[in-house]
Amino acid sequence: MFDKIKTWARSLKRQIFILYFACKDERVPWHAKVFTACVVAYAFSPIDIIPDFIPILGYLDDVILVPIGIMIALKMIPKNVLTDCEVKAEEMMKNGKPKNWIVGSLIVMIWVLIIIWLLYILIV
Repeated sequence: MFDKIKTWARSLKRQIFILYFACKDERVPWHAKVFTACVVAYAFSPIDIIPDFIPILGYLDDVILVPIGIMIALKMIPKNVLTDCEVKAEEMMKNGKPKNWIVGSLIVMIWVLIIIWLLYILIV
């Protein structure tokens, strides 16, 4: 059973890399790019909708939301683009995860703004 879970996780990682390259492809429609970029950013982000320290629910978003987002995004992307991106993803998996500090910084700024807004509401 552990090998099955490991294989599933490796498959998700591969699909995230495929989506990462699809976001950059000009042949992908803009609405698919936006959705795919959100899925990839969320998957690579260390910040979750439900924090991991919350028992059971913390990992639920990683086990349910990310795979559903991947599935929807893959259906939005043309097949010929997916084929090209699969080759690039295989190379990327050998070299490691891409680092996008701009997206990471943007996600952190959004969370900081949400926290400031919530504090403002609670104080006022």
